[in-house]
Amino acid sequence: MSLSRITLSSRRSIALAELRLSSTYGGLLEGVPTKRVNEGIIAGRLRVAREAYPGWPVHLIPPELTDTGRTTRLDEPIEQLPAVACVGAFDSGEIDPAHDSGWYFSALVVVWFQHTPDPPSNDNAPAPLRALPWEELAKDFED
Repeated sequence: MSLSRITLSSRRSIALAELRLSSTYGGLLEGVPTKRVNEGIIAGRLRVAREAYPGWPVHLIPPELTDTGRTTRLDEPIEQLPAVACVGAFDSGEIDPAHDSGWYFSALVVVWFQHTPDPPSNDNAPAPLRALPWEELAKDFED
């Protein structure tokens, strides 16, 4: 059973099999969200995705950064990521026509950031998620 289904702009339907949500800055003990801090947070989410799904392809949807107009004491700009970090495991039918036996599926793990904890669906999926080039990024697996 999937959590939701999303129809991509390519018209392929993908199913959200698992979704891990975390607060983007929930573990930030000190400092402010600078480029270096944000890069560390993104790298951490990518690491979580790779460790949770070894062998599955992982794709990052580049996050929107909000420039706060403020700087740190070292004059670094303070940039803020959306509040919720998401790691989603998606699956769909096979990609390779040679695998058209019903025993294959394609899969992709996606990391993205969003403003609310709502799971993506056809009603509210972010545009970059809908635009995923599934055939280029996903991988076929035998069921």
